[in-house]
Amino acid sequence: MPNLSSIINNSATQGNPIEALRIFLEREERMETAKQIDKMRFVGYVLELGYDTAKIITSDPYKLAVGGIPRGSFLIMSPVNTAAKAPPHFTLLRVTGVSPTPLSNQVQQTYFELHKKSMPELDVWTQSELQWGALNCDVLGMFYADPKNMQILAYSGDVNNVVSAHRYKVFAPDEPLLKLIVNGMVNEEFSYSLGELRTMECRLFSDDSPNTVPVNISMRDFKGTRTAMFGKTRLGKSNVVKLIAQGIIETTKNTNKVGQIIFDINGEYANDNPQNLSLKSAYPNRCQVYALTQRAGTISNPLRLNFYEQPDTILDVLASLLDSDNRKSIYITSFTNAKLPSIESIASQPENEKCRSIRKIQIFWAILKKAGFTSDETRLRAKGLISNNARHFDPHFAAGLRTAAYQAKNLNLPNPPNSLQELVNELEVISEFRRDNANNRLFLTGSGNALFDADDIAMLNFLNPSSGSGPTVLRAYSSYHSSDASDFINDIVNLVDKGITVILDLGNATDQIRRYFADMISRAVFSHQEVKFVNNNLGENFVQLYFEEAHNLFPPDNKDLTGIYARFAKEGAKFHIGMVYSTQSPSTINKELLAQTENFFVGHLSSQDETKSLSRVQIAFQGIEDDIMRSKTPGFMRMLTMSHRFVIPVQSRLFEATTNQI
Repeated sequence: MPNLSSIINNSATQGNPIEALRIFLEREERMETAKQIDKMRFVGYVLELGYDTAKIITSDPYKLAVGGIPRGSFLIMSPVNTAAKAPPHFTLLRVTGVSPTPLSNQVQQTYFELHKKSMPELDVWTQSELQWGALNCDVLGMFYADPKNMQILAYSGDVNNVVSAHRYKVFAPDEPLLKLIVNGMVNEEFSYSLGELRTMECRLFSDDSPNTVPVNISMRDFKGTRTAMFGKTRLGKSNVVKLIAQGIIETTKNTNKVGQIIFDINGEYANDNPQNLSLKSAYPNRCQVYALTQRAGTISNPLRLNFYEQPDTILDVLASLLDSDNRKSIYITSFTNAKLPSIESIASQPENEKCRSIRKIQIFWAILKKAGFTSDETRLRAKGLISNNARHFDPHFAAGLRTAAYQAKNLNLPNPPNSLQELVNELEVISEFRRDNANNRLFLTGSGNALFDADDIAMLNFLNPSSGSGPTVLRAYSSYHSSDASDFINDIVNLVDKGITVILDLGNATDQIRRYFADMISRAVFSHQEVKFVNNNLGENFVQLYFEEAHNLFPPDNKDLTGIYARFAKEGAKFHIGMVYSTQSPSTINKELLAQTENFFVGHLSSQDETKSLSRVQIAFQGIEDDIMRSKTPGFMRMLTMSHRFVIPVQSRLFEATTNQI
């Protein structure tokens, strides 16, 4: 008959998930009394116990009754005969390996003698002695009822007390207890199903194990935080990324307070393929695709660059494109090695340097114009390139130089250029005159310095080469350009503010083009969120960014802490910016970012260096490195989130559309 303490404890914890422990232990006690060993979840006793590790002894009948005890599986340790004296609680163990018992040498000697004598049968006494063994376990922490509110489940990463080993029993948890262990600390309001618990790759004897245990994640854990996705290619990283993005969409469908931007370098989030459904197809009303190349079957907006308005970065983009097409002539290489200022930087330059910087940009504009790139001259005039009367398209050459250059061509001296085409004409005349009269004093400034530096000369030679096609080689890249391209940035920012998931289809782009778009849009998002923060307008609105091939953005040796990606890592949470980054290897990611990452999803890694790199930066993975290296099943991940204080092995489900599309 229950005593008074037991009744009080039971009533205080009604409605708490920890009630599953009381029900479990009462059932175990009944079956033990009835000697129904084959139905029990009891696995053994504690042999040694510390605050961090435990050694348990078990026997073959117990292991077979629970369907086996694989490495990495969870066990629970409960005090004996104390349930009535203390609120329900249990210590969580994770099996790490087999341990020798005090009788290991004698057992080995017995086995040796048996095999030597080829004895097929064992007597009852010997069989009973040989079937015992020991397992090493990590002590992960303790589940208990919160003393301040007995109806709330609490978890601690340590244990409050360690008493003599003989005072504990060890059990394999049943389905309700496994659900408590895996999902008990996950916020139900923002919970989303990721897959099912899978403690081992082997599926043998799975029918004897508890029924399928769902693994849920709280989407609160991903808003404004950093999430890492590690593992070899084709083993399920992108599928889990889709599930996280889907979870954000599903759990915010009534509020639209989380916008997402996915930098889709393979086009798999924007477009269906024979293996996978795209996020765009699953949520056509909540996703907007921007694509460099329109794809059949996918509605998208054009994603273009304005080559005129970002000269400082576009020249690097052109260099990458020309190099990938094996365009390596000397005059082309000299052109792509030139350095240009940004239009925005000119305003802060000293007055005596502005004219030279403006002229560099004007030469670049002339090259683009001659190559056939469309332009909006009204917008270019609005950029305000003004210095000492050098306005817009006038390079402001000295009158003597202009007169001599046009006379050498037997041409009448025109007015200074007032359009891009007039600028092209003037620079062609000047460049040809310079080529024939390089030492003429007309190419010196009033202070005696050279009028053109090496970068100017390289661009003039490309604009009007003595041989070769010059700007014509750039025409192949006109599909990346649009004269009004900069407008899409504001469109994307506005869509994100409305809770839309924006997918940038960069599947046909070079690495340089991808990096360019990622940099540009990331800066715009960061600046937008920063302004909202300063004006106290963030509220509950968040932005979630998804980066693949993250080692290109967060290299391990990067010391620049002022770049946009470093700022995401350092300040993203403050500005409600979360990010999910994927790569194959933890060692290729900046350690500063790894140290600040809250959520981890780890698939198969084949290198000890990689698993050690992971466990050094996140101690929760210590002890399961071998499991990570051995398991190669697609979708089989080791997960650690803010809600999960210890690593959960999960078989992620395959991404699919919901029945009620949003």
